Amino acid sequence: MTIWKYGDDINTDMLFPGKYTYTCSTAEEILPHLLEDLDPTFAGTVRPGDVIFAGKNFGCGSSREQPVLGLKAAGVRAIVAKSFARIFYRAAINQGLLLIECPEAVSAHEPGAEVDIDVEAGRITVGERVFSFPPLPSEILAIQEAGGLLAYTRRRLEAPGH
Repeated sequence: MTIWKYGDDINTDMLFPGKYTYTCSTAEEILPHLLEDLDPTFAGTVRPGDVIFAGKNFGCGSSREQPVLGLKAAGVRAIVAKSFARIFYRAAINQGLLLIECPEAVSAHEPGAEVDIDVEAGRITVGERVFSFPPLPSEILAIQEAGGLLAYTRRRLEAPGH
């Protein structure tokens, strides 16, 4: 697993250039353009299970689904940031992309360090250091586990007693 590290105020245009908004809608169309203006190596190198570490206000900017869809389709395990823009946070929940606010872990990252995320325990291990984060609400965990809000809703509607 690779840790990708970025700074503050990474906006949705940096994650997925706005010039493709109306020409790319499927994961296959979005993937080649992920982070192309911020990190041209990302789209061709990211692997399932990789984790993004970032600074404050990650995902600020316009309200578009493509950045989250692309990161999820690329197999990004989680984004650990100092803080998230609210609209990006909600879009990530809807798509089942795991977001964790843990400023201390972001600051402790060193190139090549291993990272382990234990969501249930609210713990991130970076190298030899362990950091705690507030447990995620059970509803968010259930949506993330289902693969997104749509899958979660379908599952609930198909459950006995509905």
